[in-house]
Amino acid sequence: MQKYRSLSKAEIDVLISNGCSSKDWQLISVKEGFEPHFIKNTQFSGKIELGVFQKEFTLAGGITKHSCIANAVIHNCTIGDNVVIENIQNYIANYNIGNNCFIQNVDVILVEGRSSFGNGVEVNVLNETGGREVLINDKLSAHFAYIYSLYRHRPKLIERMKDITLFYCNKHASERGEIGENCKILNVGYIKNVRIGPYCNITGAMKLKNGSINSNEHAPVYIGRNVIAKDFIVSSGSTVGGGSFITRCFIGQACYIDHGYSASDSLFFSNCHGENGEACALFAGPYTVTHHKSTLLIAGMFSFMNAGSGSNQSNHMYKLGPIHQGIIERGAKTTSNSYILWPAKVGAFSLILGRHSQHADTSNLPFSYIIEKDNSTYIAPGINLKSVGTIRDAKKWPERDMRKDPNRLDCINFNLLSPYTIQKVFAGIEILKNLEATAGQTSQIYTFQSCIITNSSLKRGLNLYEIIIHKFLGNSIIKRLENTKFKTNDEIRNRLKVDTTLGLGEWVDLSGLIAPKSEIDNLLVEIETGKITKLKEINSIFHTLHKNYYVNEWTWAWDKIQSFYNLKADEITAEDIINIVEKWKESVIGLDELIYQDAKKEFSLSFKTGFGADGNIQDRAMDFEYVRGAFDNNQFVITTLKHMEEKTKLGNELIERIKSVT
Repeated sequence: MQKYRSLSKAEIDVLISNGCSSKDWQLISVKEGFEPHFIKNTQFSGKIELGVFQKEFTLAGGITKHSCIANAVIHNCTIGDNVVIENIQNYIANYNIGNNCFIQNVDVILVEGRSSFGNGVEVNVLNETGGREVLINDKLSAHFAYIYSLYRHRPKLIERMKDITLFYCNKHASERGEIGENCKILNVGYIKNVRIGPYCNITGAMKLKNGSINSNEHAPVYIGRNVIAKDFIVSSGSTVGGGSFITRCFIGQACYIDHGYSASDSLFFSNCHGENGEACALFAGPYTVTHHKSTLLIAGMFSFMNAGSGSNQSNHMYKLGPIHQGIIERGAKTTSNSYILWPAKVGAFSLILGRHSQHADTSNLPFSYIIEKDNSTYIAPGINLKSVGTIRDAKKWPERDMRKDPNRLDCINFNLLSPYTIQKVFAGIEILKNLEATAGQTSQIYTFQSCIITNSSLKRGLNLYEIIIHKFLGNSIIKRLENTKFKTNDEIRNRLKVDTTLGLGEWVDLSGLIAPKSEIDNLLVEIETGKITKLKEINSIFHTLHKNYYVNEWTWAWDKIQSFYNLKADEITAEDIINIVEKWKESVIGLDELIYQDAKKEFSLSFKTGFGADGNIQDRAMDFEYVRGAFDNNQFVITTLKHMEEKTKLGNELIERIKSVT
C-alpha cells in the first residue's frame, strides 16, 4: 500500500496560487507523485488524503478531461487516484472516494454522525400499521424476508432474526461514507449518509438520503434523473430512474424501477420491474412485474407475477384502518381492471379476472381462473394448465434473469411443476371430490368459500389435475432412470431408491426458494436456539437447499409414485414403469395438444380485427402475417410441436430399454 506524506512548501505555494485554502496545511497528506497544479479553487478542512492526478477521462462526444479537483469544498475526506471532483456547490464531507471517480456538478455529499446507510431501516411490509416490519440490510434475501414477515407466530424466532440483522447493521455502521472506484456522479442534488459501491452511475438524481447502493464491477447500479430515495438499499445490477420516488424500500438484484414509479414500505426482490404505478407495503418476490400508471399493488405478497393495467387491491374496510393483507402465490396474473378486497389468498399460477370481495383462499386450487360473474366469484380449477400463456411465462423467466453478480442474494427455482405445486394439486383433487360427494355429482354448482364452481369446471379440473400429476411423476421417474441399462427388476429397484430421507412431507415456497418444510423448520429452530447467529450462515443454508433441490425432489416424488400408483418399492417391476411412462406420454401429449389449440386461437380471424386497414379480408390476413407471422412458423408453436415429438421419443426410449427386463 502506497504511503502518504506531508505537503512540501513548494506544493503549498502552488495550491495557494491556484486559489486553494486550508486552515491547517499539515492535515493534508498526499501520495508520492502528487501534482498540485491540478487542484484549483478548492477549500480544504479536516484530515485530507489525496492521490495522484495522472490520467485523463474521455467523455461522450470525444471530449477529454484531465483528473483534477476544482471549485470544491472538501472536508475530512480520503480521495483516491485519478479522480475528477469539480463544481461542488456546497461541499463533500466525511467520505472515502475511490480511484477513477468522476464527480461533477453536485450540490452536497456528506455523512453526518454515525450511519448504517439504510441498514436496519424498518419497512412495514404487508401491514402499513406495523406488525410485519422487516429490517432491511445489504444481504437481505427474499427467503429471509419471507420468514421474518410471516412467521410472527414464533416470537422468539423473530427476536433472534432481529438481533442477527442488527448485529450486521452495527458492524457495518460508520462515520465515513464510501464512494467506490470508477463511480460517476453527475448533476446531482443532495446526497446524505449514502454508501455507494464501485462502478455506480448516478446522473441527475434529486435527493438520496440514508441508503446503500451496492454496485460492483460485475453488476453496476444506475440511479437516474429526478430520483428521490430515502431510507433505502439498492442491490447490484439494478436501475432506479425516471423520477421514481422510493421511501423505506429494499430494491433487490437486477430490478428495474423507472418512469415515475412510487413505492413506500416495500420490498422488491430479484428481477422485479416497476414502472409508472404505485406500491405500498408490498412484498414483491422475484419477477413481480407492473408497468401501468393505473396499477396499485398494496399490502400484498407476490412473485413471478404480472399485474394488468388498473389492477388494484384494498387493505381496509373503513373500520380499523389498513390492517388487511393478501397473498397471491407464485405465477399468478391479474387482468386489466382486476380488484381484490383483502384479506384473500390466491393459488399458484392462477389468473384473476374482474372484481372480487369474497376473501377466498384458493391456495389449494392452483392453475385456476378466478372470474367475476354477476357480482360473484367463479373458480375454474386447473384451466390455466392448458393456457399457452402459462407455459410461455415458465419458459421466459430463466431467460430474463438479468443478474450478473456472482454472489446472488435470492435462490430462484423456476420450475412450473414441483413438490410445492403438485402437493397443492393433490389437495385440490381432494377438495373437488369432497364437494362432489357432498353436493352430488349432478349438482350444477358447488360452493367453495363463498365462491362458485360449476359442474363442468369441477369435472374438467379433476381431469386436468390428474393429467399434471401423471406428467410430474412421469418426468421424475424418467429422469431417475435415464442413461442406465437394466437387466433385472432388482437393478431398477436399486436405482429408484432415494439418496436421502429429506424431502418427505410438505414443501414450501419461500418467495422463490422451493424446499422441504422440515428443513426450513430445522433452520428456524437453530436460529431460535442461537446455534446460528449470522446472516451469512442463514443464507448459506438457503443456497444449500437450493442446490440440493433435485435430490430432495426425488425423495418426495418416489413416495408419491408409490402411493398414487399403488406400488411397493420392493415389488415394482419394469412392467409397472412402462405403465407409468405410457400414462406420462398420454398426459404430456394431451396437455401439449391443449396448449397448441390455445395458441391457435391467437391466429383466428377474430384476432385479425384491426389489421389490414382500408383493405379486404385477404389484405387483413396478409397484414397480420407480416406483423405477427404465420401460425406454423411461430417460434412457440414450433417449440410445442418439437416438445411433443421429443417427449414421445423419450418415453419410447425408456420403454424400449426396459421392456426385456425380467
